Formats: sequence, C-alpha cells, structure tokens
Amino acid sequence: MKVLIVDDEFTGRMTLEFFIKNFGYEVIVASDGATAWENWRKERPHIVITDWNMPLMDGLELCSKIRSSEGDEYTYIIIVTGRGEKQDIVKGLDSGADDYIIKPFNKDEILVRLKSAERVLHLQSKDTVIFSLAKLAESRDTDTGNHLERIRHYSKAIAESLSKSPDPSPEIDKQFIEDIYLTSPLHDIGKVGIPDRILLKAGKLDENEYELMKNHTIIGFNTLNDAYNKSTRAKYLKMSAQIAKYHHEKFDGTGYPEGLSGDDIPLAARIVSLADFYDALVSRRTYKEPYSHETAKTIILQNRGKHFDPKVIDAFLSCEAHFIVISKAFKE
Repeated sequence: MKVLIVDDEFTGRMTLEFFIKNFGYEVIVASDGATAWENWRKERPHIVITDWNMPLMDGLELCSKIRSSEGDEYTYIIIVTGRGEKQDIVKGLDSGADDYIIKPFNKDEILVRLKSAERVLHLQSKDTVIFSLAKLAESRDTDTGNHLERIRHYSKAIAESLSKSPDPSPEIDKQFIEDIYLTSPLHDIGKVGIPDRILLKAGKLDENEYELMKNHTIIGFNTLNDAYNKSTRAKYLKMSAQIAKYHHEKFDGTGYPEGLSGDDIPLAARIVSLADFYDALVSRRTYKEPYSHETAKTIILQNRGKHFDPKVIDAFLSCEAHFIVISKAFKE
C-alpha cells in the first residue's frame, strides 16, 4: 500500500519515512504541498500523511484539492502538526482530513493510525466489490435505474430508526446498520440465474414462469452462503445471504421460498422487504406510473402484520421524511 509523506522539515520527513518503510509500506516523499499534489495526481497513493504548515501549499489546501479530485477511489489523509487546540482540530478535519496526529509522536502511534486507515480503505474496497456484483444483476433489468442506491439508503434509515425505538432489538447495533447498508443491494443477485424470457417478459408471468422467477431467492442464497462458508465467516456475507433468500417472505407466512413468518424471518430481510416494496411502488415501471409517497404509505399500512413486520412499519413511519429525500436524491 502506498503512503505519501509530506513535510517541509527534513528531520520530520526522514523520521516518518524510516518508520513507515519499516512497517512494510511503499513510501513516496514530498517536501512541500505543491510537489505532494503533483505526486498524488501521478501515483494516487492510498494514504497521505501531511504536515500542516508548509510553503507553496499547506496541508489544509492539499486536503481540499485531493478531496475535490479523488472521485471514487478514496484517499485516507492524516494531518501531522503541533497545533493541539480544539478549534485547530476541527479546522483540520473540516478541510477533509480523516485523522490528526499531534507532535511529538512515536512510531507506535503512527502504526495505529495506519492500521485504522487500512480498515477504512478495506471497507471501501469491500463496498465497491459488493455494489459491482449487485449491478451485474440490475443491468439485466432496464427499469431499475438507481434502485440499488435507494434500497441501501432506505434499509439503513429503517435500521437506524429501529435502533432508536423504545424497545430496540439487541441485534441492531452499529455493525448491523453498516452491514445492511453494505449488503442490501445484493437482494436480487440471484436474478442472474433467471432466463431472459422470464426476467425481461413485458407482460404478466404465468404460473410456471412465476415459480421459476421465485428461484432467484435460492440462487442468490446459495451463491452468497457459499462465499460465507469459504470466507472467514464474515457476518456481512451471512446477512447478504439471508436477505437474498428471505426478502420475499411475508410476516403472516404467505411469502416464499419457505413460508416463514414473524420473527423466524431474519430481521435484515424484513427490513429490505419493506424498502424494496416501497421503491417498487414509488418508481416508474414499464407497466405502471409511480405512486405518490402517501399512496405507497397507505398500501404499506394496509399490509401491517400481513406482508410486513409491524415494528418495521413503525420504524418506516418515524423516518418517512428521510424516505422522501432519498427518493428525490436518487430519482431515475
């Protein structure tokens, strides 16, 4: 992993270079912000450790320029400075920095910050891979547009609302919320295994075609669960498999593929079920015009305790204004 070190003081620059090379990173060095900016544009290092006060371009301006130009490939930026006042820290972070190290520092502190950077960058890479896989399924359906973006934001909004309810499920913690945002776009990944004659059919599916379409839940589960079993059993992969398999189950037991009911349906799947249903209602399709938010809400409320978990509906109602914002932000 590449690390760009930026410091106009020779001793500080060499100290950082010595430490970071010994940690096993590939190091690029610059003695001022302007040179660092050119190095960043050319090399695109994953991590930048920059001094604040420098000639030609200071660390804050460097942060701002990187943030305005980085696109989808995130750069983790750490500012190193002797300024330790609260207002200075706020100013540094506001410029786009991710972390802040006060001089003097030691090598252990540098290593801890680098490992934190790696965790953030790893999460971004994981998100990119997952979203790319989800896009593979979505690309076969020309009607969905920004469906995946909306689903992940709707699902996260419901999960956050549930976490703030009077009697929150112990299952919902910060990791659960992050995982459902990450994995909910994979809910229909199994559609890659459905024949085009069914998936792209303009009219209503007949009974046999509908039975084949329902198999996308099993295909998605088998694919993702296999990845879970072959991994270090990461929880997010387990959640993604559960969502893929059970997001068409209904609270009253009339859904598919297993006819589960109530709390037997994994919570993440119950959340995504409502998010997916809402999005289908308020989005334009080849066979329908979009419904208004109020109409969609009315239909959802009519399905309380039938299609949807009452607690999930309550969470939806408490964040419905956020749903409207998300729908507009990712409008097709």
